[in-house]
Formats: sequence, structure tokens, C-alpha cells
Amino acid sequence: MLILALAMLCAGLALAGCASALLAARAVRRFGRQPRPHGPALPATILKPLHGAAPGLQSWLEATLRQDHAAPVQVLFGVGLAEDTAIPAARAAMAACPGVDAALVQDATLHGANRKVGNLMNLAPQVRHEVVVIADADMRVPSAWLTIVTATLAQPGVGLVTCLYRGVPAVPGLWARLAGLGIDWHFLPNAILGEALGKARGCYGATMALRRETLAALGGLDALKDLLADDHALGEAVRRLGLRVAVAPVLPDHMMDEASLGALFGHELRWSRTVRSLNPAGYLGLALTHPLPWAFACWALADWGLAVVLVVLAARCWLAWSVDQLLCISATLPRLVLLPLRDSLSFAIWAVGLARGTVTWQGRRYRMRPDGSMSEA
Repeated sequence: MLILALAMLCAGLALAGCASALLAARAVRRFGRQPRPHGPALPATILKPLHGAAPGLQSWLEATLRQDHAAPVQVLFGVGLAEDTAIPAARAAMAACPGVDAALVQDATLHGANRKVGNLMNLAPQVRHEVVVIADADMRVPSAWLTIVTATLAQPGVGLVTCLYRGVPAVPGLWARLAGLGIDWHFLPNAILGEALGKARGCYGATMALRRETLAALGGLDALKDLLADDHALGEAVRRLGLRVAVAPVLPDHMMDEASLGALFGHELRWSRTVRSLNPAGYLGLALTHPLPWAFACWALADWGLAVVLVVLAARCWLAWSVDQLLCISATLPRLVLLPLRDSLSFAIWAVGLARGTVTWQGRRYRMRPDGSMSEA
């Protein structure tokens, strides 16, 4: 009776996750039908905090410099140490785009535990334009990205614009491919569904655009200097002003350069523990976004669990196909071979993330406090 009860529990979780996958697939298709916003191209300063040179960094930075934007654009690359390996890539990118207003700022001043925010604070005095756009270094953006983002920001009541993103391997190998699939088949559809249901309250570090006057009303970046989830905190601060956080209908490429299982696991565990610290109950609810491991557990406990596995596999494949249609990826079938492995890996990282612990970021280990701040461990 105990085995039967456990099998029924696993089946219930798997089938609930199956329903969630079908809802996410529907939300993904609706997201893909969003029209491009019509609005003015606003003058903007793009802030790119850099740390280390991942393979292909120069081309990603060039994509930021080559924006097809009808208003003035300023691009500021920031590094901390004079020997940072990102410096040659930034200089080469600027040399390849000589007509762009761009500068590299080297400033090692530390402002808090979050070194990325400290880097942004060092760039802030050189901002010249009305709109400030913060974009992670590992994002490769399409040429219309800035225009779509600023047009969304120009809509009434919008105080901050953010972007979801897709995963693209930056290096050959299994682990980078799996990292990209984790973005495409887990993060992206779950975030789209959460946004569609009004439950996500997201603000994603891939892109955060707001007006200088809004940033000043929040007290600047100083309040974020010790927080791990600085993007989430910035979004919540904007909402407290009575303004809306909007998701722009454009998907930058998150370039994945994980060369080992350890690198992938550590990166995604940091994300998982950040989400758990922000919303413990919601993090538990993410159990339903991992239906395949629950289905396999059901099958291990009862022969009829094979039917549950087949139903869940069909739902997960449908969701993966829907996402790939959104991303204009035609080779879905070869990617589906990795779906059971990717789903099992995601479940394992979620399970480990249930426990408190340290996280590794930019080569340093941090301990997270209950208030969301962090200190080096």
C-alpha cells in the first residue's frame, strides 16, 4: 500500500507538471504573436559590465555596438582590474565599429559585495542620455533590440523594460548545449507562462532599461550593491513607485560557455538558490515544472507508470517543439534526444537548491543572508 501511495503521488505530480507544460506551450505561442511596439527611438546609454573574456566576447560586444537605432546611442564598457582579460575584446570591438560613441572605463573601486553593481556604479557618472540600459556581458543582441526596448519604455506607465532570452552554445561540446537547452526548454517557457499569468513579477538581468529620473527616484544603484538578485530588487523598487515593469518582445541570445558539468551545475545552482531565497514557496512549486523525473519514479514503483512516462514525454516534447518554433529552430528532433538528460539534470539542480548553501559567482564564493544580501564566504 505504501508503494502504491508513493506511485500515485509521483503520478499526480507528473500529470500536474504535464498540464503546466501544455499551458506553457500555449503561452509561448501567444508570446510569439506579439506585435513589435510602435514608439519613438529614445536616446540611450548602454552599460556593459565586463569580467573576463569568454570565447566570442568580441563579437557579442560588436552586436551591441551595431544597433540599428534612430536616436543617439552611447555604449560604456566597464572593467574593474587593469589586467582584466575582457579589455582586449572590448578594444577590438570598438575598433571594428569606429563610428559608435563608445568608451572603455577601468575603475577598481569597490562599493559592495556585488561587484557587477559596483562596476555599474563606476560607469554611472559618464552616462549622458535620457535612458539607461543595463545589459549583461554574455548577451548577444539583435540589431533592433535597442529600438524595441526604448519603444516599450515609451509606453504610458512603464518604468522599466526587461527582456527574456534564449540559450545559444558559445563553445562546442555537450555541456554548453545542455546549458542552452536549460534556458530554452525550462527557464524561457516557465518565465513566459509566469508573465502571462501575472505571477512572475520578473526583471531579468539580460536587459534592464529605465529613465535616469526613475533611477534617481530609487536612490540610484547604491541600494543594490550588496544584493545577489540585483535585477529582481530593481524591478520591485520600480513597482513601488507605481510604475510597470514590461517585458519587451525581443529575445537576446544568452551565450553559454560551460565547458564542464561542474561549471554548468555551479552556474545553474546559483540561479536556483537565488530564486529560492526570493520566493521559497514559489521555489517549491517549481517541482511541477519537472514532470519527467516524477514520471520515471512512478514507473519504478508501478508497471502502469510507463503510461504516465509516455504522456509526460509527449507533453514535454510538445513544449520543446513550441519553443523551438518561437526561436525559428527547425532541427528540433536531434535536440529532443537530450530532453530526458536535460530534464533529469534540471531536477537534480532544483533538488540541491532546496538546501541552503553558498554560491559561486565570477570565481568567488558567496554566502547569502535571509534578507537577500550576500558576503564573501
